[in-house]
Amino acid sequence: MASHAANLWVLLGLGLAGILLMTKRLKKTIKADFGAFIQKLELLPPPQHAPPKAPHPLTGLNFAVSDVYDIEGYVTGFGHPDWVRTHEASSCTSPVVLTLVEGGATCVGKTVVDELAYSIHGENKHYSTRTNPAAPAYIPGGSSSGAAVAVAANFVDFSLGIDTLGGVRVPAAFCGVIGFRPSYGVVSHTGIIPVSSSLDTVGLFAKDPNILHRVGLVLLQLPFSDKRNPKQILLADDCFQLLKIPMDRVLQVVINSTEKHIGRQVLKHANLENYFSSKVPSLKEFYSQKINGDSKFSSIRLLANVAQFLQRYEFKCTHKEWINSEKPGLDSSVSAQINETLDMTDKEIEICKSIRNEMCLAVNSLLKDDGLLVIPTTAYPTLKLGSKEIFSEDYQNCMFSLLSIASISGCCQVTLPLGYHDKCPVSVSFIARHGGDRFLLDSVQTMYSYLQEHADTVAKSKLSRNAVNQEHSAEVAKEKGNQAYKDKQWQKAVGFYTEAIKLSGNNATYYGNRAAAYLELGSFVQAEADCTKAINLDKKNVKAYLRRGTAREMLGCYKEAIEDFRYALVLEPTNKRAALSAERLRKVFQ
Repeated sequence: MASHAANLWVLLGLGLAGILLMTKRLKKTIKADFGAFIQKLELLPPPQHAPPKAPHPLTGLNFAVSDVYDIEGYVTGFGHPDWVRTHEASSCTSPVVLTLVEGGATCVGKTVVDELAYSIHGENKHYSTRTNPAAPAYIPGGSSSGAAVAVAANFVDFSLGIDTLGGVRVPAAFCGVIGFRPSYGVVSHTGIIPVSSSLDTVGLFAKDPNILHRVGLVLLQLPFSDKRNPKQILLADDCFQLLKIPMDRVLQVVINSTEKHIGRQVLKHANLENYFSSKVPSLKEFYSQKINGDSKFSSIRLLANVAQFLQRYEFKCTHKEWINSEKPGLDSSVSAQINETLDMTDKEIEICKSIRNEMCLAVNSLLKDDGLLVIPTTAYPTLKLGSKEIFSEDYQNCMFSLLSIASISGCCQVTLPLGYHDKCPVSVSFIARHGGDRFLLDSVQTMYSYLQEHADTVAKSKLSRNAVNQEHSAEVAKEKGNQAYKDKQWQKAVGFYTEAIKLSGNNATYYGNRAAAYLELGSFVQAEADCTKAINLDKKNVKAYLRRGTAREMLGCYKEAIEDFRYALVLEPTNKRAALSAERLRKVFQ
């Protein structure tokens, strides 16, 4: 009995010791600032203007900057203690930081970056890994990991990072905050340690879209202009195929919120693989130079290769002297990339420059002044701490295929959180043309609350994944039909529209489009039937009334045709086609 009691006390003692040990480990693991800050400081804004002048635009906001921005009197650390040891304190502050302070914001500290700001994982053996406030057991993403964590944990209102190949977009996605990569070259890089001069941009984190908008306007020094709603929202179907979570979890949120608050008519579908293959001819030349393969290649994956080649080449050109002289201790993954032998010929460098120029023109042509391209921010959700999957070829290919689109084109991109899937943050990205930063910021401010509302609805919805995927597949079939119609392949277009109808039979647009193809084939009975079905589904479908009127005219049903054209005029009084057709038939047959 005594022996049993003694054993019980021993077990109880061991249990308490274990609890105390675990508590100590947790305290060491999760720091008070989540490991976000490398240096606390304070840069105060100037005094407020005397009334009646308006206060500074950023009054009351505080922010942090990644440890690649110079601040007078402090050594810029670049994510490595050897860099700190071998460099002097900065003699002046980065103009970007000064602009924000002079705008009324208070800078409260510098945040940790990945080693030499090079990776996208958020792990740095010299300063420990930042704790991801949105998912503590998962990596926060990098390179500007500390800046993202500081915003996600509500330590600051906004923060500055650097985005080369995802350095702001990835941690924003993994930590569940907004991340903004401005158009290349629109914000000064003075006083910022470069990673890759042709890819680097200043980046911005925030939780509140209104704060993002306020800071963005000051950062970009943009004048006032009227807000514009997007006139086209292009869904990159092939990019969503790369997602490792159910794509409806992201895609359906965008579709639902757009249909309800802007209108279905602005939604379009795009295949970037085909588009870039035709619009960026230098990709094929780069492929033949570097890969030495056959004529088949993936344009999006090749973009990832180009971006990584450029990053390595420019990083080595800028920092090789320091690396060779100091031989800093680097993580094996960073070391392998930086020390990889790169023999870039002058011709290959010129090809890369051509690809950048062609990509910028291609994306600008696709989106024009009022379009948004929708892609997943990252193919993979955030991974568990210590995961080896981040080194896999598929992870690297899929992640950089998406991230390289904005990096190579120089266009602006914003990452927006959409709640959680399997306890990990989910996000989506919008891209606007180069120089379309104001339009993108305005669009985010307008659409953000709608996206959050529908993200909650989709997350809680019991709608089956098959039903959502069927609707998406129907849209893809419709877009194929539209392309066949443009190419005057009428019978092929009918086939694609029929496929769309089989997948989603209650969409008026599919019937109306098939009717247009039937008219071109002279199949007027089928065209009339399709238009009638479209009208039954959507009583305000002007195109269906016009096409049915045309079909009825060709079938000799002139009175009914006149009624269709007149009703189209009721719905759309300025429609010239309806007015001319109704008047022509009235003169002849009435």
